[in-house]
Amino acid sequence: MIKIRMPLFITRHVLLALILGGVAGIGFMVFLTEFDHFTSTEAFCTNCHSMELVAEPYRESAHFRPASGVRASCGDCHVSEGVFAATWDHFIGGKDLYNQIFGPDYDDPVIAKLHMPEAAFSAREWFKKRNSATCKRCHVKEAIFGTRPDTVEIHKQDAKDKSCIECHYNLVHAKVPAESVFKRDEWNRMVEQEFGLKRGAADKLLEK
Repeated sequence: MIKIRMPLFITRHVLLALILGGVAGIGFMVFLTEFDHFTSTEAFCTNCHSMELVAEPYRESAHFRPASGVRASCGDCHVSEGVFAATWDHFIGGKDLYNQIFGPDYDDPVIAKLHMPEAAFSAREWFKKRNSATCKRCHVKEAIFGTRPDTVEIHKQDAKDKSCIECHYNLVHAKVPAESVFKRDEWNRMVEQEFGLKRGAADKLLEK
């Protein structure tokens, strides 16, 4: 019988440490995977009332009610692919929780609407920096034929070097103008009209 001789530096203690470390590593990876799965669900994201306000338009969108039956959840769009990238996104997303607790009263629909443009611009920049990678989980540019006869050519020529988010926004959540044409004063007046506020009330709320 052939006996396998372990290197002298691998003692029982070292071997035990390697086994325990391997088990711990596997357990940690399983934890991160489950953590990512749980914290990417709509149920988790809408725990805060302010996010429930954001979710209302989403539930009327084609991403929630698609003809194909393939529904995109919060994490499918807003969390990067891969366990480590996803964990990092959740970590960075902690700033939103901090702002929810210590910032303005985002649970107030008026306050949430007033701050919506900054949130939208931030989200669009996130997509652009990642070349809309989460969009491409489901959408393949070359396979988008659409209902217009020139859809294929538009994506081949006009959108050739563009990220999805540069053309496709305001599809899921409440509509916010492009940052390049956004005017704070007009937005504030629109919010005042929507909620029946006196002129100038929105400006005062933002100053708090």
